[in-house]
Amino acid sequence: MQSHKAADQPTSTPISTPSALTLGLLANWQQFTLLVIVNAFVGAMVGLERSVVPLIAQADFGLTSKSLTLSFIVSFGIVKALANLFAGRFSDRIGRKQILVTGWLFALPVPFLIIFAPSWAWIVLANLLLGVNQGLCWSTTVIMKIDLVGPKQRGFAMGLNEFAGYLALSLSALATGYLAATYGLRPVPFLPGIVFALSGLILSVFFVHETHAHAKQEAQASVSQSDLLFSSSDQKPSFREIFWLTSWKNRNLFSVSQAGMVNNMNDGMVWGLVPILLVGAGLSVQQVALIAAVYPGIWSVSQLITGALSDRWGRKWMIVAGMWVQSVGIALFVIASGFWVWLMGAVLLGIGTALVYPTLLAAVSDVAHPDWRASAVGVYRLWRDAGYAVGALTAGLLADAFGGLTAIAAIGALTFISGAIVAAAMRETHGSRSNEATLIREQAVKRETTA
Repeated sequence: MQSHKAADQPTSTPISTPSALTLGLLANWQQFTLLVIVNAFVGAMVGLERSVVPLIAQADFGLTSKSLTLSFIVSFGIVKALANLFAGRFSDRIGRKQILVTGWLFALPVPFLIIFAPSWAWIVLANLLLGVNQGLCWSTTVIMKIDLVGPKQRGFAMGLNEFAGYLALSLSALATGYLAATYGLRPVPFLPGIVFALSGLILSVFFVHETHAHAKQEAQASVSQSDLLFSSSDQKPSFREIFWLTSWKNRNLFSVSQAGMVNNMNDGMVWGLVPILLVGAGLSVQQVALIAAVYPGIWSVSQLITGALSDRWGRKWMIVAGMWVQSVGIALFVIASGFWVWLMGAVLLGIGTALVYPTLLAAVSDVAHPDWRASAVGVYRLWRDAGYAVGALTAGLLADAFGGLTAIAAIGALTFISGAIVAAAMRETHGSRSNEATLIREQAVKRETTA
């Protein structure tokens, strides 16, 4: 394999590629398990806010505007999206572990800012820091697991990753809701966050190993087996090319990116708007906490199945089905009423999200070459998590103008449309990366010859 150009070399000391490295889940189960635990702490950090912070906006600070209330999700989504992009790009340049440790440093002040907040601006600031933490840490744990398992078990690996993160999110949301009902909205529900942040930081600093060398080894093996896209230094794309390929120019990566964005649009709406509406409809804080916890709980557990199934059945139609199941779950919050019906809506949302979440990540990894996979994952996660900001802002504006039910219905309709876009535009990616790479390479050569 030819040496890379100086501009594409990592800015830190190069990471060696030992010949003894082996790809695969069983061969790397200890580090993989450790990364699953680390990601559980990442999920638990954001779970602190799922059921309680929207209620603090009204109870402690008297906010009545839905747009202002959801501003904490807007700030979270924007910063997390940009942190994803940073994590993907610099994971390819300086390695994964440094990014992971940096992300945990941003998490340390978050619980204290929420506990002692004298104004809503402190909550927004806490969510800016939380967004950096989530973008850097979740992105790197995803990338590191993909590095370790190699190409054969990506769906299953992503299922395990998302299972750990969202199960912890669910349990954290449930616990904070019940702590809030027993001890008040602050400070007790947020004290566990101090433990979560310290535990994640300690594990990342002292026990997590760098995995960049595994990706380099896979890249060498891929080149030896097939003529993949941009495998030589002259063909490796710039970050700008990766950005546009992932965002728009490649139909598969575009389909995945828009589906991820819409998925998190409806998640942002459920996070920020639904708890307020449910309390307004007469549900207790405990009931709201249960609904807020069941959704990510079903989502997390189901991913143990859906991630592995996508390795057998393929990616495309699982994504389509997941988006459409989500839209049905959202519809139940609009057309029906009562705790049990809304709980069923949360269950359907969880199942639908489980169908798409690990599958979308696996699809990106199917298409992207190992040399630039982390950057592609970062771009995908940029668009996916921008959905938090877009969804919260859209839901807040629609709720203020037309009412909460209209806002929920609009997001549900957009979710169905997103699934239809995947059905129409996306090709199957599982087991076909060589064909996909050849197609994009031919397009790149065609652009060069016509330039």
